Amino acid sequence: MSRAIAAFAAAALSAFALSASAAPAPTVNAALPSDMALGDPKAKVTVIEYASVVCSHCAAFNAEVFPAFKAKYIDTGKVRYVLREFPTQPVELAAAGFLVARCSPSDKYFAVIDSLFRGQEKLFQSRDAKAYLMDAGKVGGLTDAQVEACLQDKARLDAFNARVETAMETAKIQATPTFIIGDKRLEGGQSLAQLDAVLQPMLAR
Repeated sequence: MSRAIAAFAAAALSAFALSASAAPAPTVNAALPSDMALGDPKAKVTVIEYASVVCSHCAAFNAEVFPAFKAKYIDTGKVRYVLREFPTQPVELAAAGFLVARCSPSDKYFAVIDSLFRGQEKLFQSRDAKAYLMDAGKVGGLTDAQVEACLQDKARLDAFNARVETAMETAKIQATPTFIIGDKRLEGGQSLAQLDAVLQPMLAR
């Protein structure tokens, strides 16, 4: 891991220990200005996924279920999909991955997230965290220098920590992936059939 990434890790772990802001927390289903989303903002149903880029179950959902879910619900305008960032161990690497996605142009955010999910196997084999992040940065159009600068951006780190605090305190997230669909909470990887069982009645109302 590079010196910049190591420095980021220390800052991230320190910042996670800070107390929450005194600002009122939004409800779990409320749209947030920081949300990264796909689909029609006016869609009848919103699906919120709390995920970590180093979570193997999240990566499996991304590879095995999400493409069909996207084609069936997001691309047809039936569902608005929101990804909310919730780092899991190793927390500093997950946080760094999300920062790289946020530093990329917004229209490349989900491509970078996909790259991070798909890069997990290579990461776990090589244990090369720097290559993992730099490869994702390239998908987002970032140079290595821009990735390094991104990982030292305190304002972005503070914003990230605020989002995670909201997830912990408001949504009470304890595992990834967790899906919030209306008043339903689904924890763990979901099949398309399991999502159908929740979504179809909502869409039929």
